[in-house]
Amino acid sequence: MDRSPGEISGRAVVLAVFGCPIDHSRSPVMHNAAIRALGLDAVYVPFRVEPGRLPEAIAGMRALGMGGVNLTIPLKEMAVALVDRLSPEAQRIGAVNTLWWDNDMLAGHSTDGEGFLRSLQEFQGGLPRRALVLGAGGSARAVCFALADHGVKITIANRTLEKGQKIAVEIARIVQGSHPSAISTEPDDLRDAVRHSDLIVNCTSVGMGSKADSSPLPPDCIDGHHVVYDLIYNPSQTRLLVEAREKGARVLNGVDMLVHQGALSFELWTGIAPPLDVMKNAVQGTL
Repeated sequence: MDRSPGEISGRAVVLAVFGCPIDHSRSPVMHNAAIRALGLDAVYVPFRVEPGRLPEAIAGMRALGMGGVNLTIPLKEMAVALVDRLSPEAQRIGAVNTLWWDNDMLAGHSTDGEGFLRSLQEFQGGLPRRALVLGAGGSARAVCFALADHGVKITIANRTLEKGQKIAVEIARIVQGSHPSAISTEPDDLRDAVRHSDLIVNCTSVGMGSKADSSPLPPDCIDGHHVVYDLIYNPSQTRLLVEAREKGARVLNGVDMLVHQGALSFELWTGIAPPLDVMKNAVQGTL
């Protein structure tokens, strides 16, 4: 029997995103737009999953035969130990944002790094020489490894200095010729790092939710030579981006990375490259 447009059949492939919080996510509108454009019998839904319940959620994914899952804050690193196998990329960065079935094995991969690079190169046509990465979670790890692979000198700033130092040591061990460093988030350390960076990437949650009125950087340290990339996309203009634009910096929010990493996940699940313009327009239409 033919399905009406938008109708979900009993054979529909169920895709999802797990996160906590999850209300901000625009992955459902993005992926469902691609599903409709391609006429697939599938649906993509959001699930709030508390960190302590992630093992149960992934067990539920297995039991229900779901076709694939994205993972967002703060579950990307926790999922590493919960899959049957990891892709080389996920293994080296220690984080997973995509679960998919490789035959009968539940596999974990990270599309964040490649999605970040594609969006940044699309925005400015190349890569910087020096970057300051704010944060040390799963997204930050993916960004740092992606930049280091392309010879960018990285400084990692994190509230817990030891966590940033650990990532720097791992990158130095794995990426030959890289010399990353780690600093605290003390204002003087941040100002000095900003002064010696071309690109600033915010991989923290500062700027969204209850932290929407905050910036991860002290005021007046950005100038017109910087590119400021905030991975947050909801709100589309964080305080960091507003202040950076006022100083003449070029700014980019997380929509393009969301689209590119999402498209890579979509292709893993379906074997089909989705329409990027449809996905981007769907996200921007909700912001």
